[in-house]
Amino acid sequence: MSYLVGIAGGSASGKTSILNDLQKCFEPGMVAVVSQDNYYLDRELQALDYRGEINFDLPSAIDREAFAADVETLLSGRPIYRKEYTFNNPDAKPSLIEILPSPILIIEGLFVFYYSELQTKLDLQVYIDARDDVKLERRLRRDALERGYPETDVRYRWENHVVPCYRNYLRPYRDHCDVIIANNGSYKKGLEVLVSHLRGKAAESMGNYDHAFKVALK
Repeated sequence: MSYLVGIAGGSASGKTSILNDLQKCFEPGMVAVVSQDNYYLDRELQALDYRGEINFDLPSAIDREAFAADVETLLSGRPIYRKEYTFNNPDAKPSLIEILPSPILIIEGLFVFYYSELQTKLDLQVYIDARDDVKLERRLRRDALERGYPETDVRYRWENHVVPCYRNYLRPYRDHCDVIIANNGSYKKGLEVLVSHLRGKAAESMGNYDHAFKVALK
């Protein structure tokens, strides 16, 4: 059985950077990551705000059932296949992502604690924490460079979608998490603690994998 880790943090808190560095600390096949971003519903199924703008920061923006079902499939020892989400970029061609069962299975996204069917399965809950002003600066830079969004649009969504949804659907879970990694500047020390813990759990999970394989051969 995989050791299931939930990692959540507000928009631009640094989840992607931390996950990328975390995976570099393990051999291939030891850690698998399932991202909530790849489960966004189609635009026509999204809720609109009072101005007619799509609010992608609500829990209803995600195909919650598919997300939970894929996690369950991985926990049962079977691979999953999911089309990559391209953040509404018409020039990007989404690839088909294959995710294989691994000793350490990480699910990440804004709502992994809010979705009770996922939260109750977690062995470890990790919260990426950053100040609002730091997150806003990062989001302004990211959305301008990577997604071509104008600053006025980014600020509107930040004030009307991102911050209210963060406060309603993620911030209440902060104090109940097992690990809090501060990321206002460097997250190196927090990452080192998390990696050390996961290496021990990976060794235990590998033992469980070997045992299950031997039982299946009998």
